[in-house]
Amino acid sequence: MKFKLFLLMISYTSLTMAQPNTTGIFKSHADIGNPAVKGDVQYESGTQTYTIKGGGYNIWFNRDEFQYAYNTLKGDFILTANVKLIGEGKDPHRKIGWMIRAGEQEDAAHMSAVLHGDGLTVLQWRRLRGAYMRDPQDEIFSIKKNAEIIQLERIGKMFIMRTANAGEPLQEVGRTDMIDMPDEVLGGLFVCSHNAAAEET
Repeated sequence: MKFKLFLLMISYTSLTMAQPNTTGIFKSHADIGNPAVKGDVQYESGTQTYTIKGGGYNIWFNRDEFQYAYNTLKGDFILTANVKLIGEGKDPHRKIGWMIRAGEQEDAAHMSAVLHGDGLTVLQWRRLRGAYMRDPQDEIFSIKKNAEIIQLERIGKMFIMRTANAGEPLQEVGRTDMIDMPDEVLGGLFVCSHNAAAEET
């Protein structure tokens, strides 16, 4: 999948940045949860486009598997990207988006602004490390599907998801607080194939 960033990480207290390299602004990328199919990240500086490939059984229940391109963030910030899944895919629940995560552990707490392969657009979270994600208690669904632009904002302990299509103003999907999320977190883009044997782009 390809992500084109037009606004990233503003109104922040501090931000760990990478020098220009194969992962662009992101200092790190990793397979979280040891998926069977390993992922990768490539950055095209001319178009400011990220191509992220990854596997992973899911981001759900009490543990996750996915490919993650991220920085360490602290304070308030806004993350915005144009997102697009490539091809039809093998599972309608393959997913991409922004994720704020308490750590690299497979069961870490997280807040995720997600686009699924079937167009479902949703804010999802795990409030505590090792907790089971619940449907629908740990989700806020967008009325609209197939978002082209996804934004995730942090203000203190509050997290806000907004989406839009090209030429439209951003509209709020929903917001929720997460009082146990640490001040210093990981923040970045992810892809999960929702199929342990598959790779999605």
